[in-house]
Amino acid sequence: MILANLAGVIVAVIVVAVFVVGVYAFVHAAIQRPDAYTATGKLTKPVWLAILGVGLLLELLMRDAFGAAISACATGVYLVDVRPKLLEIQGKSR
Repeated sequence: MILANLAGVIVAVIVVAVFVVGVYAFVHAAIQRPDAYTATGKLTKPVWLAILGVGLLLELLMRDAFGAAISACATGVYLVDVRPKLLEIQGKSR
C-alpha cells in the first residue's frame, strides 16, 4: 500500500516536471526568429510550435505517464537537437 502511494507520487512529480520543461521549450520556440529555423535546416517555427503544443495538450488531457512520455519526447528532441542549432545560428550563448 505504501509503495503504491509512493509510486503514484513519483509519477505525479515526473508529470509536473515534464510539463514545466515542456512549457519552457514552447516559450523558447515561440520567441525565436522564424528565419533561424529554416537556416538550421530544421522544421519551421509553426511546425515546432504545433508539435510542442500538441505534446503539452496531450499531457494535460491524459494526466498520466503516457501523456508525459509523449510530451517528453517532443520536448527532448527540441531541446537537444533544435535549440542548440538555433542559438548557434543566432550567435547567442548557451
